Amino acid sequence: MIARTLGVLSLALGACAQTALMPLSEVRAGMKGTGKTVFSGTRIEEFQVEVLGVLENTGPKQSIILGRLSGGPLAHSGVLQGMSGSPVYVNGRLIGAVATAFAFSKDPIAGIRPIEEMLRRPPPEPRRAWSGGTVDLAAQLPAAAEYSAGGSRMVDIATPLSMSGFTAGTVRHFAAELRKLGLEPMQGASGGGRTGAAPGDPRMLVPGSMISVQLVTGDLSVGADGTVTHVGQGKVYAFGHRFLGVGAVEMPFARSEVLTLLPNVNTSFKIASSREWMGAITHDHNAAVAGAVGRRAPMIPVSITVNGDQRARYEMQVVRDSLLAPFLLQMATYSAIDGTERTAGASTITAKGVIEFQGAAPVRIDTIYSADNGAPLLASLSGALPLSYAMQSGFPELAVRRVQLDLSASEEKRAYQVGDVWPSRGRVRPGETVRIHVSLNGPRGQVVKREADWTVPVGLAEGPLNFTVSDAMITNLVEHQHELLQPPASFAQARELLDTLIPNNVVSVRVWRAAPVFQAQGKLLPAPPPSVANILKRSNSAAAGVPAAWGVKLGEVRFRLDGGVVSGSKSVQVEVKD
Repeated sequence: MIARTLGVLSLALGACAQTALMPLSEVRAGMKGTGKTVFSGTRIEEFQVEVLGVLENTGPKQSIILGRLSGGPLAHSGVLQGMSGSPVYVNGRLIGAVATAFAFSKDPIAGIRPIEEMLRRPPPEPRRAWSGGTVDLAAQLPAAAEYSAGGSRMVDIATPLSMSGFTAGTVRHFAAELRKLGLEPMQGASGGGRTGAAPGDPRMLVPGSMISVQLVTGDLSVGADGTVTHVGQGKVYAFGHRFLGVGAVEMPFARSEVLTLLPNVNTSFKIASSREWMGAITHDHNAAVAGAVGRRAPMIPVSITVNGDQRARYEMQVVRDSLLAPFLLQMATYSAIDGTERTAGASTITAKGVIEFQGAAPVRIDTIYSADNGAPLLASLSGALPLSYAMQSGFPELAVRRVQLDLSASEEKRAYQVGDVWPSRGRVRPGETVRIHVSLNGPRGQVVKREADWTVPVGLAEGPLNFTVSDAMITNLVEHQHELLQPPASFAQARELLDTLIPNNVVSVRVWRAAPVFQAQGKLLPAPPPSVANILKRSNSAAAGVPAAWGVKLGEVRFRLDGGVVSGSKSVQVEVKD
C-alpha cells in the first residue's frame, strides 16, 4: 500500500516538481495547515486548517480528511460553495483539496479530498447507459455523491452554476433537477470565457485561483465555479470532487473573478463571473476534474429564434457531450420562450428547425405543441430529444455540426381530439378501396373532417381488418418503442428513426391485423413463417411492450392538420370477404 502510494506521488512530483505532496498515510489528527482560495476579486488568500482525523473507505478506495477551517470570512459564512478544490497544505506540503461539507453545520468543518486520489489515473470510461427514449434529460446524469460520517450526512460541496441571460422562470423551473446533480443554480452576470478568443496568460492559473467550467457561451451562458488545486506541466486539477460525473469530456474553462460572498443559513456561496478562456476540462471523475491549459474544446453552435409578440434571437455555443448538450438545449429553448412569451396558460407553439451533422443529411424539425398549460415545456424538447437520440447513438456520421430552432408562439390553445371514426362500408373485397372517415373535435365546438382511402391488396385472406386512427405520440410509441429502448444496431437504423418520427399535427390511420409480432436485432418481425416463429418463441424474443391488438401492420395513411395538435385514438373494423 505504501509503495503504491509513493509511486503515485512520484509521478505527481514529476509533473510539478516545485509542489511537495503529503501522502494520506502521513496525515494525522492535530496537524495544522493553511488553505488557499479567493474570497474577493482574483486575490488568493489563506485560511487556517486543523486536521480532525481521517474518514476511511467513504467510497471505493476513497478516504476523506476531516478538517476545521478558520480565518477570513469563514467563521461567519461557514464552508462556501465555490471553495471546492481549494488546496490545503501542511508544513508546505499539499495534502488535498476542500471538497465536502455537512449541510446546516454551525462550524466550518469540511472534508478534504486527498491529493493522491485527485491525481490518480481515472478509471476506464464505461459505456454510457442508453436512454435515448426518455424525456427526462436531467435524469440521464448521475446524482450528487453522499458520504456517511459518524451517522451524519456529508455531501460534495454544491457547485455554483451561474446562468447568464436566462430568465428567472427558467432558473426556478430547472432548479430541482440541477440540485439533484450537485449544482446550485443562480442568475449570473455575463462574463468572458468565449472559446473563440485567445487564451489567457497561463501564469494567472495557480493553486487557489477560481475557474469557471463553461457549459454554454454566447447570448446565454452557463458556468460552473470551483477552485484550482494543482497545476503542473500544462495540466490542471480542480474541485476535489466530480462536477457532473460524465467521465471523459471536452468542456472549456475560464479564469473566474469573485464578485462577492453571500452568507446563507444552509450553505454560503461565492458569486463569481468568468473572465478569459484558459483551456479545456478533459476528465470529470469522482475525485476531481482535470484538464489541459490552452486546449480548445469543440462546441456545438446553436441558434434559437422566437417569433411572437416580440422577436428574439439567441446565438450560443454548447458543450459537445451526449448527455449534457440535450439538457442544456432544453433549458436554453425554454428560456428563449419564457423571455418573450407567457409560460402559464393556454398557448400553441410551432417548432421548426434543423440539426446538421458532419457526415449525414440534416434532420428537419417541424412540429407543434398546444396545451391549456405547459406548452413551452413541451416545446423545449422539440430539438433536445432528437439531439439526444442522435448523439447517444454514437455513430460518427451523426456528429453534430449545428442546431437551429425557429419557434412561433400564440396565446391560444389549438388542440383537436380524435372524435368519430367510421368506414364507408362494413364489408370489402380484395382489390376494392375502403374509405375511413375521421372527425376531429377542436376548440369552440369546431369540427374538422378528413378522409383516408386504402385499397385492400388482391389475395388478402378473408377476415377482420382493423383501422386505427391515432395521434403522433401513440403512433411513434407503437412504431418505435423497441428502437427507443435499446441502442440502434447500425447507423441506418438510427437514421431511419430520426427520419420517420411523426410530428404532433399528423394523424395516422394504421391498417393492421392481429398476429404475433417478434423482435430480432432491433427490428420488429410481424407474422414470420411458422418455422421462424417457433425459433423466436423459444428464444423469448417476442416484442415487449407492443400491444398485441396492434399486431401486423398492413399499411398506413397519414394526413396533416395545419396549425393544430391532434390527440387521441380510435379503431374501427371492416370484414374482408371474397
